[in-house]
Amino acid sequence: MSEQSPVERIKRDSRLLRGTLVESLADPLTGAIREDDTALIKFHGSYQQDDRDIRDERRRQKLEPAYSFMIRTRLPGGVCTPTQWLQLDEIACRYANGTLRITTRQACQFHGVIKTELKTTMQAINAALLDTIAACGDVNRNVMASANPIETQAHPVVYDWARKLSEHLLPQTRAYHEIWLDGAKVSTTEEEVEPLYGPTYLPRKFKAAIVVPPVNDVDVFAHDLGFIAIVEDGELQGFNLTVGGGMGATHNDAETHPRIADVAGFLKPEQLLAVAEAVLTTQRDFGNRAVRKRARLKYTIEDRGLEWFIAEISRRMGFALEPARPFKFETTGDRFGWTEGFDGRWHLTLRIEAGRVADTARGPWLTGLREIAKVHRGDFRLTPNQNLTIANVDANARAFIDGLVVRYGLDRHARATPVALNALACVALPTCALAMAEAE
Repeated sequence: MSEQSPVERIKRDSRLLRGTLVESLADPLTGAIREDDTALIKFHGSYQQDDRDIRDERRRQKLEPAYSFMIRTRLPGGVCTPTQWLQLDEIACRYANGTLRITTRQACQFHGVIKTELKTTMQAINAALLDTIAACGDVNRNVMASANPIETQAHPVVYDWARKLSEHLLPQTRAYHEIWLDGAKVSTTEEEVEPLYGPTYLPRKFKAAIVVPPVNDVDVFAHDLGFIAIVEDGELQGFNLTVGGGMGATHNDAETHPRIADVAGFLKPEQLLAVAEAVLTTQRDFGNRAVRKRARLKYTIEDRGLEWFIAEISRRMGFALEPARPFKFETTGDRFGWTEGFDGRWHLTLRIEAGRVADTARGPWLTGLREIAKVHRGDFRLTPNQNLTIANVDANARAFIDGLVVRYGLDRHARATPVALNALACVALPTCALAMAEAE
């Protein structure tokens, strides 16, 4: 066996992502978890962090860093009900730092959860009929989908495929249910298998997205795996497959660089899961497990060639892709304000700066969205640009929603400058260990 990175050893010895997390969580002498467990907890949707702003002061006082945890939800396509939003709001206020963060993967993050509250928080998320499985780690992350609400009859069909893809690519280990939800423990992990991932999962994180032209709001060419919906006469015909995208790079490391995904061919809707599985397992088997900075799918394709890659996934699928079909993108941004769907219902996209939903001197946005969620009868959609759409609003309810938006200062989309409408900010400072090291 060729030399592998230390993380590969941790995964291999983890007993399908269990490690010593139970023991780490039970240790009352520290706010941290064991070093190997910091790699494993990512697969469960959480990162250990500490506040760098007070790190030196705590060191002078001979105290350990102020450890806390970020928790990220799995929310395919960024869709949640108003009831779920209210539950997320309650969790943020009870267990986290009183704010919600909308991410660029259409998920929701909690920050500032301390170790003794981790399990309770996970259980509260589960009670909201949500989970954090595979929101981080060397697995398929949250599946993104066009945030355009029900604009055409094809959009809900595409969203349904995003949901199916997310479920299909989930890890099968019972570790998450054992550790966080008090599920029954298996007597030996020999009884378990990971049919897609195997015992060491993927070499690195894996990101998938589905998009409906002409709006490329998910930035489909920046993902390991992408599907471009081909819609004709309002009907979904299939998808163009894209592979090998990723914008990540390590500063001053010439071996790493951004890469735009290749268009590999066309597939029918019913072939989507088989194609995704073939792409994922090819990366599982051929990705670089020795150098993590070179472990993404983009480098596997770069090193072996696109022609080889297409031949390999075709062999695994048992069929060949058709030639890619024409498509056209016109924008990557969100459309703020009201838009009407094909069914006569309306959708209001709000500007949420850097995705941070909080009550501040600038406006009581958390309270405002809480009040909207109490009366809204549609759904909420988190956009890839960290904004929020109040979707599926009856025409008769528009004026009332508008009144709440203005009352709570959520109308920045109507008042902000173009720069303020489109600016993004890193979510990491002052807690994330990678905040100064890399960006994507």
